[in-house]
Amino acid sequence: MAIKLVLNGTPRSLDADPAMPLLWALRDLAGLTGTRFGCGVAQCGACTVHLDGQPVRACLTPLGAAQGASVTTIEGLSADGNHPLQRAWVELGVPQCGYCQAGQLMSAAALLARNPHPNDEAIDAAMSGNLCRCGTYPRIRAAIKKAAGETP
Repeated sequence: MAIKLVLNGTPRSLDADPAMPLLWALRDLAGLTGTRFGCGVAQCGACTVHLDGQPVRACLTPLGAAQGASVTTIEGLSADGNHPLQRAWVELGVPQCGYCQAGQLMSAAALLARNPHPNDEAIDAAMSGNLCRCGTYPRIRAAIKKAAGETP
């Protein structure tokens, strides 16, 4: 079955079972490998993408849920890697191993879209579903504040 969606701003049609996890459709059918598989049970946040602007875990979201919707992956956050969060991530040296960072960035982008100047509590709440085995949480918080125009 063809699932029609807008993927990173471009209308697309993905021919697959609507029950296929969105993660696999993005990686295997659309060739967008920035979204990562982490746990497969929506607990780590590595697979976070935006579905109509809301952060979702692509590992458990069925492709059919994207029918007629807009999906944004890390590749669609900024065409040139110049999103304020991406710049702050680089400037503050947020990533260590980097595996979780696409999901971290997508959760942070959803936070800033709904709350342009979050405090520490709002950041912690929004990011609580994203795990980082390297423990870069203080740098993640500082980068979100920097991107929001606040001093880290």
